[in-house]
Amino acid sequence: MPPKKRHNDSETGKKNKKEKRGELAEINSDMRDHAVQKCMADAWQRKESYSNGNIHLDCEPFPHCQITNFLQNESFVESLRAELLQLNFNSKSNDLYKFQQSDDMRKRKEHHVAQIRSVIFGEFREWLSEVLQVDLEATVDMSCSKYEHTDVLLCHDDELEGRRVAFILYLVPPWDVNDGGTLDLFSTDEHCQPVNVVKSLLPCWNSLVFFEVSPVSFHQVAEVLSEEKCRLSLSGWFHGPSLPRPSRFIEPPVPRHLHIPRDESLLFEWVNEMYLDPRYQARVQQEFEENSEICLPSFLQEEKLKQVRSALQSSEIQWERRGPPNKRCYSCADMQSFPTCVQECWELLSSEPFFILLSNLTGLSLHYLCINEDESEDEKSETENRDGEDNTQAGGSSADADASSAEKKDKGDQRVHVLILQRSIFTSTVIYMFCIHAGPPTCVGELRRWAHGDYTLLHDCVKREYALDLQLHMGCAGWKSEFGGFTSYIANDEDEELLTVYPEDNSLALVYRDKDTLKFIKHINKNSSSHLSSPNTTAFYDFSFNYYE
Repeated sequence: MPPKKRHNDSETGKKNKKEKRGELAEINSDMRDHAVQKCMADAWQRKESYSNGNIHLDCEPFPHCQITNFLQNESFVESLRAELLQLNFNSKSNDLYKFQQSDDMRKRKEHHVAQIRSVIFGEFREWLSEVLQVDLEATVDMSCSKYEHTDVLLCHDDELEGRRVAFILYLVPPWDVNDGGTLDLFSTDEHCQPVNVVKSLLPCWNSLVFFEVSPVSFHQVAEVLSEEKCRLSLSGWFHGPSLPRPSRFIEPPVPRHLHIPRDESLLFEWVNEMYLDPRYQARVQQEFEENSEICLPSFLQEEKLKQVRSALQSSEIQWERRGPPNKRCYSCADMQSFPTCVQECWELLSSEPFFILLSNLTGLSLHYLCINEDESEDEKSETENRDGEDNTQAGGSSADADASSAEKKDKGDQRVHVLILQRSIFTSTVIYMFCIHAGPPTCVGELRRWAHGDYTLLHDCVKREYALDLQLHMGCAGWKSEFGGFTSYIANDEDEELLTVYPEDNSLALVYRDKDTLKFIKHINKNSSSHLSSPNTTAFYDFSFNYYE
């Protein structure tokens, strides 16, 4: 008897597997009702809400539709999920997102995957074409995504050439708003820029959401907060004629300012004395010229640091949210509300002595008094050549000078003449070079507060130019890289990360950025809450400045 029972169990298992291999994907019967389809099409054209059975259309903040029980066969959906979880997933992470994604699914041969692909590419695409009154192409992009703890997809509009309709089929366990991972929809302003989340769609088992890709279809996948659940979905785009797009909105540039006149005693009051030693400055400059970046720990004197750190947590400072969320999301301090010590720190970073200090630390021409002995020797040699060499030699020298001039012009460094002089600064006599620029060195800065959910994104509207970036972090002792909040530098049009600057308390980070280098600050995730929830700590801060030669 026992052997026969095992034989029967084996036969039953084979039968069940055969039956599952024969399962067909069928869309919800409500979608096959011609009257419902016509009502949907009419409502879509009029941009009005419509609801019938499992179909729910809403046109605010932009047209989108949720279809519950999208597939009729519950057993098929379970088997589809099991197949999808067996796929190979690749970790994806950049300024905009962090999640896991499968390869393109157009060529997968698993039974249930092939079935759902056939339904979406065929019957569902035809139904959508009728509803939207748009010819959708047979080519459809589709992949499988897994969002787990701290994974996120930040604000974007999905617009790429040819994309017309986006869709997401959810295959999630019972989901609650406290699990995160909602599909958030944004309102937009008169410039078609996103403003606020005005609607959040909760992922639901066997539900499908679709929306028209347009200049205002800004949305995000909120950070997944659950540590146990997996937000599994199939998603992609149907292709067709793109909707008209208005001219891209260009943000007005932030005004830059010259250094402010202050006495050099300001440096001795605020800056760690070792950074005022000319010999140490020379070592820092050498390292900076080799790497184009450096971090200077313990930069401010301890007593001043404590004063500023305490003032930053006071209710006296007025914080404003910086957006729009498709470019940035963080808090910026109103300068008019600065406490005295914070104002003094700001003035330090904007002051004439600090411009000179930066010149000494980096070798950049951020002041008309700037150390540049190598260039001074070049200028002297060039002058001697012009005065004493014959025409042939002068011609060669002229070509070199033209090449040098072109290089300087590219960096915005057009010198009229050079004068070597001596000046006593930082308690020692140093040789400086007097430089007259076509435009004087300038800077722009802000005081920022960083907390859970904050970030900046790469975007097309940023002006690309040479600049020295400065970050002075405060209140981030013990910060971990897995929290996010670090500054990432990448090469334009490449995924390669060139440099990462991690928040480090009282560390001055200097990075020289060229025209082909972009930067973003990684989304700060929920893991940071354990750090930011400590007594008297709800965020960390940085003074962020850009200096231009």
